[in-house]
Amino acid sequence: MSILGVALGILTAIGGFVDIGDLVTNAVVGSRFGLSLVWVTVLGVVGICIFAQISGRVAAVSGRATFEIIRERLGPRASLLNLLASFFINLMTLTAEVGGVALALQLASSVHYLAWVPVAGFAVWLVVWRVKFKILENVTGLLGLTLIVFAVCLFLLNPDWNHLFNQATRPAVPEGEAPATYWYYAVALFGAAMTPYEVFFFSSGAVEEKWTVKDLSQSRLNVLVGFPLGGFLSVAIAACAAVVLLPAGIGVTSLSQVVLPVAEAGGKLALAFVIVGVLAATFGAALETTLSSGYTLSQFFGWSWGKFRRPVRAARFHLVMILCLLVGMGVLATGVDPIKVTEYSVVFSAVALPLTYIPILIVANDPDYMGRHVNGRLLNFTALVFMVIILLAALAAIPLMLLSGAGA
Repeated sequence: MSILGVALGILTAIGGFVDIGDLVTNAVVGSRFGLSLVWVTVLGVVGICIFAQISGRVAAVSGRATFEIIRERLGPRASLLNLLASFFINLMTLTAEVGGVALALQLASSVHYLAWVPVAGFAVWLVVWRVKFKILENVTGLLGLTLIVFAVCLFLLNPDWNHLFNQATRPAVPEGEAPATYWYYAVALFGAAMTPYEVFFFSSGAVEEKWTVKDLSQSRLNVLVGFPLGGFLSVAIAACAAVVLLPAGIGVTSLSQVVLPVAEAGGKLALAFVIVGVLAATFGAALETTLSSGYTLSQFFGWSWGKFRRPVRAARFHLVMILCLLVGMGVLATGVDPIKVTEYSVVFSAVALPLTYIPILIVANDPDYMGRHVNGRLLNFTALVFMVIILLAALAAIPLMLLSGAGA
């Protein structure tokens, strides 16, 4: 198996863990709480690995993506709420990611991000329309690996490792921060790690690549390499902010402040690498969410879908993606902050998590679909533990948003 065999996992992880909202949110968390919320990232990595592996196995065994099986298994009425919640959150995230691409281009050019929004939207459409899935995942996923510069620069900053270790292993609400704010960001980080479009994209990508039972080992490798890598990059971003921004009392309100620690540690060369990484990560996330918008609707309504089909053979699939891109660009044209849009979307993702993962767990235990590849007892037990955590996060998300003033 070549290294490009894990490209789907890398693209999904970078697009899911390190999109524009996560870049900023992890930097905000690091600049305010240090590494005291690292446990949430670890929890999210374990959770998304469990459910992505399940959804990838369902796709490989059945040859069908998660959403079309959910509709068939639960019926159109029960799965309609799932569709509406997932599609709304996906559209919010798509809007933010197109804005994130524009913000990355602004960082590189000093031209206002609104001028880049049409360029970003057109580029996303062009890649989705013309570029093969394999090329799309390989190029974007591997370019996103340049975000490893955050980890390199963390070492160059020569931090007090014992202090960082104590922050990570002895989590506590820092002095001057309200408990509601701490837990609000905990739920936001968890929602970002477990965001629904990741499993929809991952399972649909498995169908795009025509995975079968023979590819189950590749599916596991994608999950076990890709998602922990995304979590590692998230921790590195938070750690850089904890080392540079927290002691200086600098609050993160823009993308330029996110990359400030990298520029301080590595100079212009490191800054060039991080800009490439940010652009690749946000562009990859924009591709994922655009495709996911087409995947969810097409799979629910039984339309022809997939990049393995010519656009004329999957016209409604492509039309949905075009309309969603236009809606996202229209929202951004109003001047709304794309970072704020994403911060809200990850919190609402936490609310919608049970609607996504409960049906996946049901299907994975159905022998009619899975045969002898149903979940084992240990996997079911672990998944059920995470379902309890997911339900608690969903119930707490909106109250914590109100109590903390959305983390203000």
